[in-house]
Amino acid sequence: MSLTKDDLAKYPFLPQAANDIKQLDLTIQELTETPAVIKHAEQRITASFEDIPPHRLKNRDIETASFPVAIMMVAAINDKYLKKRYALHEAKKIYEHLKQEKPQKILQIAKYFKWKLSQTQTKIPQNFKLHFTHYLPNTTTLQQPEWKLINRQLDKGEIYLTQREACRLLQEEIRKYIESKLDTKVSSLPPEVKAAVEKLKNTFTARKGAIKIEEYPKTVDFEAFPPCIKALYNSISSGHHLSHIGRFTLTTFLVNIGMTAENIVDLFRTLSDFNERLTRYQVEHIAGQRGSRTKYRPPKCSTLQTHGVCINSDEDCRKAWSPVVCYKRKLRKNV
Repeated sequence: MSLTKDDLAKYPFLPQAANDIKQLDLTIQELTETPAVIKHAEQRITASFEDIPPHRLKNRDIETASFPVAIMMVAAINDKYLKKRYALHEAKKIYEHLKQEKPQKILQIAKYFKWKLSQTQTKIPQNFKLHFTHYLPNTTTLQQPEWKLINRQLDKGEIYLTQREACRLLQEEIRKYIESKLDTKVSSLPPEVKAAVEKLKNTFTARKGAIKIEEYPKTVDFEAFPPCIKALYNSISSGHHLSHIGRFTLTTFLVNIGMTAENIVDLFRTLSDFNERLTRYQVEHIAGQRGSRTKYRPPKCSTLQTHGVCINSDEDCRKAWSPVVCYKRKLRKNV
């Protein structure tokens, strides 16, 4: 099945999209000198951190060409959190397109990632089969019970999937692929792109803290965080490393006020030594989802004072023995 220009606009990560740009006889230098391409690349990036719907152009060539330019711009900004947001945003858009495709198109796109994906011969809801070697790596961030291998129909190493499930796993594969492209080092930029990058960087930096807070569960109130926890949170949000006791305190506090393990793992992505597998294991262990299944509590305030973690204590802190007690006291005052 051949891919149309509309397909390439929807799935610009495919190598055929790069070939299509070459056929237009446009180099990356020429693309970055095209105002319409730069503008749409900016819109793609802005939509990933602002609450606005993605803007799709009728001009499919510009739609396709803006993708590599946006990749270059995000790589130049070089903010780990923005990279995560942008890759997820693009992958979610692609997922919405994939759900509407015929099975043959999905199989064709899966081939790009060398997936062992095939259609089943029977007319059942699970009309795809995926080998477990491609299933497992793409379900590590999916916490719902239905993704657990023990809850799946498995036959000769192949897992049965609905079209929606196959597309959801492709979304994860595409997200990781785009993130890998964003780690490219950008040495120099044309003046037009450099100006756009600086503008985006400033806008995102100003919104970054608020965006992270917006991602918290509705039950979490950042304004009620004790001073020590706010300091730890602000430090890690800025990419600064915390001591072992600092990391443990922040993680146990967030776990005990209802934040999900996924949100907490995302918070640690800004660190230069971030290791997703290790971080996820440690957070889930603290949350009581692994190992002994014991949910850990934050250290007592007296312990935090000993280790120098307790700073800027206020009236609510002085009568509390734990950061969680202080948090609950502040919540009651804010009601």
